[in-house]
Amino acid sequence: MSYGSSSPALSNRQRFPTFFRTHPSATLHNPTRVRLFQKWKWTRIATIQQTTEVFTSTLDDLEQRTKEAGIEISVRQSFLTDPAVAVKNLKRQDARIIVGLFYETEARKVFCEVFKEKLYGKKVVWFLIGWYADNWFKIKDPAIDCTVENMTEAVEGHVTTEIVMLNPETVRGVSNLTSQEFIAALMSRLGEKNPEGTGGFQEAPLAYDAVWALALALNKTVAPLKAKGRRLEDFNYNNHDITSEIYRALNTSSFEGVSGQVVFDAQGSRMAMTLIEQLQGGSYKKISYYDSSQKNLSWFGNDVWIGAGPPADRTVVIEEYRYLSQKLFAALSVFAGLGILFGIVCLTFNIYNGNVRYIQNSQPYLNNMTAVGCMMALAAVFPLGIDGHHVHRSQFPVVCQFRLWLLGLGFSLAYGSMFTKIWWQHLEPWKLYATVGVLLAIDFLSLMIWQIVDPLHITVEPLLEHCSSEKMNMWLGVVYGYKGLLLLLGIFLAYETKSVSTEKINDHRWGWLFTMSLCCQDASFAFAALAVIFSAYITLVVLFVPKMRRLITRGEWQSEQQDTLKTGSSTNNNDEEKSRQLERENRELQKIILEKEERVSALRNQLAERQALRNRRRPSSGQNQNHNAPPPSSQPDPKSLLPPPGYPNPTTDNHSLPPSFSNSSNLYPADSKMSRNHCHNSQIPVLYK
Repeated sequence: MSYGSSSPALSNRQRFPTFFRTHPSATLHNPTRVRLFQKWKWTRIATIQQTTEVFTSTLDDLEQRTKEAGIEISVRQSFLTDPAVAVKNLKRQDARIIVGLFYETEARKVFCEVFKEKLYGKKVVWFLIGWYADNWFKIKDPAIDCTVENMTEAVEGHVTTEIVMLNPETVRGVSNLTSQEFIAALMSRLGEKNPEGTGGFQEAPLAYDAVWALALALNKTVAPLKAKGRRLEDFNYNNHDITSEIYRALNTSSFEGVSGQVVFDAQGSRMAMTLIEQLQGGSYKKISYYDSSQKNLSWFGNDVWIGAGPPADRTVVIEEYRYLSQKLFAALSVFAGLGILFGIVCLTFNIYNGNVRYIQNSQPYLNNMTAVGCMMALAAVFPLGIDGHHVHRSQFPVVCQFRLWLLGLGFSLAYGSMFTKIWWQHLEPWKLYATVGVLLAIDFLSLMIWQIVDPLHITVEPLLEHCSSEKMNMWLGVVYGYKGLLLLLGIFLAYETKSVSTEKINDHRWGWLFTMSLCCQDASFAFAALAVIFSAYITLVVLFVPKMRRLITRGEWQSEQQDTLKTGSSTNNNDEEKSRQLERENRELQKIILEKEERVSALRNQLAERQALRNRRRPSSGQNQNHNAPPPSSQPDPKSLLPPPGYPNPTTDNHSLPPSFSNSSNLYPADSKMSRNHCHNSQIPVLYK
């Protein structure tokens, strides 16, 4: 018979067949814990234990009981002397309901680490053993570096389960003493000794009842042994008959002791009630009793929690469909609608004033495409905000298609027309429109292949509706890839032509602005819608408002219409074609000038060679020529003006002469060898030609 042993291992009848104890087994806490878990609706717990046999056996029993009750032990940690790593693991794995099994000294170490890791408060509940001293967390311990205030803060609100060792009722038992009278007699025996500092003080009622249990059992064996012709005085450890009678008497014992009702189970362990306490404001308060034999929970209703009630045993995940805020959708839809109306105004203005020279010079057809593209992008805001709140899930893929096509084609129209306008001075008009058509064709082809091969469908993740496909990243890479190249090329061309001030392409310099604005993308409706609205508004304002302002403030559209009425001429003359014609003529004249300059250079070389040859012949024939040569005629013979043999006759040139030919001094400087004194008269016409 034992009064202080609680190890679950002692309940093994194969190892300890005749062992009894008035101290309940440590596993008696487990039914109480399971009942509390069920009351507070916890299905997920964690454990931390000191590595000793008694706590390991208790935890094994708890694991079996929780499994039968449908409760999961998600985390199980243990330590030998240092609990720091175990506590960190509990926090890392989001432990909320924690059962701690360790002695009082280790309990102080554990809660010092709990304070450091902040593993306490309104989200965490600790379950501890109830047989610690009431002030165990206030005792100074050199093994920890936490203050009393730290420990008090960390242990606040924890729950303890403790075997009832003193009958709470005022009932006289078999000893003719109440529990209060027994404690009074015990205190008188202790004298001035501190009960809390006296070893075994809490187990004293159990020891008293253990003696009574043995005495009553021995008394119950007298009559059965006498009937068999035996006496207790004949007992020895080899006499199995007397041993069996004593075992049977103890196993059937049931009496009221100072510790409560004394009853043993089949394993010889005491069946007792469990006291449930909670630390409230630094002191323990009784909140319930639990009778595991009767499965009766006596609840006082005075439990206190830091939050609104018992915390959840895990991070709460509430599954519900998330819909777009209707206020946000309505506000952005209004902005998108106003943008579409503004685009219609800009488009109407551009078409109505298409005959005005200033509008014609800015490529009105490309501007019209830009306006239409902006309106398509703004129209995409509406399907971007439509979700399961507005349409059935079966219709949602259609909404996805509208999003994709409106944004894709709108971008190609708006940005493509601005992109091609930068090349106005290098391409024919039909080539500009063809470029925009090619961009639209690429969009149309890629989107069609996407929808046929891998169509968009609705995906709920997690309970949030969005558009996706099996190979979403690949298709987005294709679409964003070539559009990104267009954006980069647009930035480069806009930078290279930033200094061009030609009125005909007076709005190409804003290409960088459209590039930066139209590149915004995000899965969030608010960001995506604002990016589209912001880009479209900037495009329309920058492209059309300056034209409206100029025509209205300067009255150019009125003066040009009046000039048209007075002269009767049409304002539909294509100034661009005239300009292109002049540019082509200019290039042709430049080619002619280059050819003439090359011809003049060749003639100068020939004249220089002939002059050198003539100078070599002059010394030998100079004297005879001076005596025999007739005096030169004052007027040259017309035939002498003809070119020498082998050269074509001079003709009238159909091309207009460049300014440099009209002034011979520019071509033949004074110090040149082609001086008039050194040049034969017959070479002058050829030189001029």
